[in-house]
Amino acid sequence: MHEILKLQQKIVPELMTLLEKRYNILRTIYYNQPIGRRILAKKLEIGERVVRTEINFLKEQNLISIGTPGMLVTREGEEIIDKLKGFIREIKGLTEVEDYLREKLKIKKVIIVPGSIDEDETVLDELGRTAAKYLESVIVDGNTIAITGGTTIKKVIDNFSTSLRYRNTIVVPARGGMSRKVETEANTLAANFADKLGATYKLLHVPDNLSSEIMNVIINEKGIKDIIDTIRKADIIIYGIGRADEMSRRRGLSSEETSRILKGGSVGEAFGYFFNNEGKVICSTPSVGLKSDDIRNAKKLIAVAGQKSKAEAIISTQINNNNNVLITDEGAANEIVRILNTK
Repeated sequence: MHEILKLQQKIVPELMTLLEKRYNILRTIYYNQPIGRRILAKKLEIGERVVRTEINFLKEQNLISIGTPGMLVTREGEEIIDKLKGFIREIKGLTEVEDYLREKLKIKKVIIVPGSIDEDETVLDELGRTAAKYLESVIVDGNTIAITGGTTIKKVIDNFSTSLRYRNTIVVPARGGMSRKVETEANTLAANFADKLGATYKLLHVPDNLSSEIMNVIINEKGIKDIIDTIRKADIIIYGIGRADEMSRRRGLSSEETSRILKGGSVGEAFGYFFNNEGKVICSTPSVGLKSDDIRNAKKLIAVAGQKSKAEAIISTQINNNNNVLITDEGAANEIVRILNTK
């Protein structure tokens, strides 16, 4: 099969281009439905005439329906999206890239979603959907699941199918809050995820970056201590990755602290830990929740992150982390390969 795909690419490359274009159109409709033709053309940055032609084809094939509110993907269209994703992965050789990154980074598994978030915002939705499907395949009822906050992790929860069969599962936030948008805070995502699983949840109403004195008082309160004990026993940890410069700002660090972190060589951040490009922790911010030992002891670590600009950050948090699963986009994966090849 792989050889046939390679031959098709050489002999009829225009067929692959057309296939990928129709896949992108179908995927964009799916993640924005109902959507009108003009808005679709704008999102895809292609002419309305081209969009009209492709829409007529997709409708004839019963992959979309068109109504007053706009276009919708049919059930058959949804199945095609899933099948085409695997086909396009083969065409682009993403399986080989996954194997290469797994070996070079020395981690457990790499899953690459076709496309680049930097060029197509629907790839972020597809990243969330892919991570949600993987997560569904590894959760066992009775697990304790810890999740961080952030836009990417929210996409994972949004794309998780409701499955009320995890009555013995507990969902918790991985850390304290960062005083950002409530809809992307770990507490909010933990509660939403638990509702989809039919599980229970515990929330941690403690902000990060408190002084050491205040932190020590708070974590010894019985109610807080019980929640922290649950968090630190997490079986599955789902987390996002940030650039050191961006995350030092989001965590409310002073300009002096930020300068010290960056001058120390930090390029990536996860769980409040700042890593250099060799995967070593340079420093950490005061926090309640998961500690480095808890992260190492978890049965499953699932990192979900994309975008070319995060490539160095992804490398720094993943390298030599042999229990880790990385789910990323094609744009970030290719940039990671480029960086690793220059070392």
